[in-house]
Amino acid sequence: MATRDLVIGMMFLLQTVFGILGNFSLVYHFLFLYFTGRRFRPADLIVSHMTLANLLVIFSKGVSETMTAFGLKLFLNDIGCKLLFYVHRVGRDVSIGTTCLLSVFQVIVISPRDSRWAELKVKCPQYIGTCSILCWILNMMLNILVPFHITEKRIKANITKKMDYGYCYTVFYGKITESLSLLLVLFHDGFCLVLMVWASCSMVFKLHSRKQKVQHIHRNNLSPRSSPETRATQSILVLVCTFVSLWTLSSVFHICLTVFNNPSFPNLWLVNISTLVSNCFPTVSPYILMSHDSRVSLVCFPWKGVQNH
Repeated sequence: MATRDLVIGMMFLLQTVFGILGNFSLVYHFLFLYFTGRRFRPADLIVSHMTLANLLVIFSKGVSETMTAFGLKLFLNDIGCKLLFYVHRVGRDVSIGTTCLLSVFQVIVISPRDSRWAELKVKCPQYIGTCSILCWILNMMLNILVPFHITEKRIKANITKKMDYGYCYTVFYGKITESLSLLLVLFHDGFCLVLMVWASCSMVFKLHSRKQKVQHIHRNNLSPRSSPETRATQSILVLVCTFVSLWTLSSVFHICLTVFNNPSFPNLWLVNISTLVSNCFPTVSPYILMSHDSRVSLVCFPWKGVQNH
């Protein structure tokens, strides 16, 4: 095995293990809350859907890329390739969609009671489950054509344009279908990105306004403890900033892949790096959420409980 393949394999392995541990820690947290009878926050339902989507991304791409990097290839047939890429795309898009939903929901939650969001603030929690389910259904429908562009490597058909992932091929049947697929992805990601940026700016503005109003209360307190609502808002802000940064970097790699998509150009290393960057968000997002949640901190970050006393 080449040194480069070993390094890539170890990176995928560490990322996969790190991501599985983080997301299963959140699953354990929600099970712990359920069996101990503790109250769920409305945003917990959105986070649980995000966690499931993250696990789908990690298991579908992280495990397969790790196996391929360590030399195990051609382990999927045509149906397996199609199913793997479909599950990955749906998981990825749901992860983005639930992050967007979480940021918009938090803007409504922290809005003052006398604002124009007041009525929606009361009704919003009861629609979270419906919105989360609709997010799954919509993304399953939007990605229904993904399996038609995926094929196994054993098929020796005369394909003029394809992208090699080491274990499967992505096939491009023409400029029109390729452009439509790209536009659909850009529209989905761009729409969510715009909403998240708007929500982030709104949260920063609302937090700043609230801090100005209550500043006189904590004037003599050098280290006031932030409220759970403020900590949740801060975690979502960090989450959105992380997503935007990684999405931008991932887009750059995807553009490079499109430009250098030539059968004679050895671009498998570029595919691997692009996949690593794409899998970073579902890997690190549970740690961002847990680090700002005091309920999780007592279970997964016990030293934070010591610091608060």
